[in-house]
Amino acid sequence: MASSHGKKYREAASKVDASRAYGPDEAISLLKEVSYTKFDATVEAHLRLGIDVRHADQQVRSTVVLPAGTGKAVRVVVFAQGDKATEALAAGAERVGGDDLAKDIEGGFLDFDVAVATPDLMGVVGRLGRVLGPRGLMPNARTGTVTFDISRVLREIKAGRVEFRADRQGLLHVPIGKISFDEASIKSNLKALLGAVAAAKPSGAKGTYIRTVTITSTMAPGIRIDLPAAQALGSSS
Repeated sequence: MASSHGKKYREAASKVDASRAYGPDEAISLLKEVSYTKFDATVEAHLRLGIDVRHADQQVRSTVVLPAGTGKAVRVVVFAQGDKATEALAAGAERVGGDDLAKDIEGGFLDFDVAVATPDLMGVVGRLGRVLGPRGLMPNARTGTVTFDISRVLREIKAGRVEFRADRQGLLHVPIGKISFDEASIKSNLKALLGAVAAAKPSGAKGTYIRTVTITSTMAPGIRIDLPAAQALGSSS
């Protein structure tokens, strides 16, 4: 039966020993070696967690500011009025509004990556749940996107703050930069993510919390990272 992967992928995969786990430095170096796309591929970390998301006390959802950024220009819309609307525009929001912005989104405007809202406009935002919810764009107090501290939040988002949330299988898929980043930058972002995930351990998690850590880039094979080394990286100062 023919392989579902192309020749370039098979050549890249042949350089990765699937039977072993690599130290973080070796894994990142190998990832840069096996990434073969002509575009600047996104680097992702995939974590398998020892949680059951069916239980309320085993949810994992938080944010992390990646010290080296994401390598991507993040488009932000803000639901705010008055002085807070002015503050949002000064902080770099692409669009700011209230009912007018909500109507545009209901009409199909989705040309943004993050939505932020001040608490007093959540009544307006609430009716957009069917549109924004499935796309992961709904402002949420738990991730800091419902706030009056507009300038700080936009600064963090533009600088490289990303949200992570475990899916139904207890997996996290988090972008941690671009393949063009130097190895130290990718490592610093991975370290920040591992620390944030450890800090977000839910009260109901039993046994081993972080079970596997894998890094990959767009269209490249995954590279498993040695778990004790990953945990040491995440807990280092």
